[in-house]
Amino acid sequence: MLGAFRSTLVAYGGYLWKKAPRMSQPQKQRLRRRMQLVDHNIEVLYQSLKPENEVSTGFKKIDALKFDFPKEYELSTKDKYTTFDKKVRGYRKSVHFNF
Repeated sequence: MLGAFRSTLVAYGGYLWKKAPRMSQPQKQRLRRRMQLVDHNIEVLYQSLKPENEVSTGFKKIDALKFDFPKEYELSTKDKYTTFDKKVRGYRKSVHFNF
């Protein structure tokens, strides 16, 4: 149809979001920096709460983050840049679609 009543993507589906199907290199770099910052913050918390000559802090959640939580360099690329989503084919969704 022509004129004011023509069919467009915006008219059919609301606001048209334009996102690339993959993360760009700068997006990946920023994500890695954020993950490294989280690793650094966990290390700072652990070191500040740990008594001298002790292995654990006495706080279960801080110890779990320090010893059980994977570091950025230990994660595979699949785990770094995708998240689980039961509605998506393959059960993995790119991280930048979550925001």
